[in-house]
Amino acid sequence: MVSGLIAYLDSIRARDPAPRSRWEILLYPGLLAVGLHRVAHWLFEGRMFFAARLVNHLSRFLTAIDIHPGATIGRHLFIDHGFTVIGETAQIGDDVTIYQCVTLGGTNPANGIPGKRHPTLADGVIVGSGAQILGPITVGPGARVGANAVVTEDVPAGVTMVGIKSRPTHVSMETWLRDFVPYGTPCDEPCDAADVARVEALEAEVAALKAQVAALLADRAVKL
Repeated sequence: MVSGLIAYLDSIRARDPAPRSRWEILLYPGLLAVGLHRVAHWLFEGRMFFAARLVNHLSRFLTAIDIHPGATIGRHLFIDHGFTVIGETAQIGDDVTIYQCVTLGGTNPANGIPGKRHPTLADGVIVGSGAQILGPITVGPGARVGANAVVTEDVPAGVTMVGIKSRPTHVSMETWLRDFVPYGTPCDEPCDAADVARVEALEAEVAALKAQVAALLADRAVKL
């Protein structure tokens, strides 16, 4: 048990440069929220729903992180900061990183359709701050959801999603799979191939116009 806790703390330290020791990580609200969720989920699985909700409310009060007792969470989940909501039928794999103000939300319950309503995050997913992942969709292994992105469709493995409604970025998977990407957002790469193409076309057009103006000025100078 102790070795498992140490491995968990080290996995967080590998993704967060802020803590100077494992002791600091023990004070993280995300660590407490996940620990209390383990208790709440055990109670929920035992059909002690009121007790599970009670633990859930205590966790939310202490950490500002709301994880429904029914949610399934794998190993080494790192929730960095608070104000995150994880719905009842959400499923989270191993080594997932979730930043602040993220919602793993469900579909409209008014349609009367029970069952899976919330997202599934596969192993190694990174979800940036403010992102909203909605509905019974799957975010594939190693995928990244950028800050404030809104995701409503399945995300393939290794893809980085940005924007509202989110779209894949123009980032080489081989490049970004090498290292951990904080907030799931590549900040020094172009975000969309179409945007890059439009900018290049506009730059070419401006260069052509400059050449035409220069030629007209030269012709006018000769005539004068």
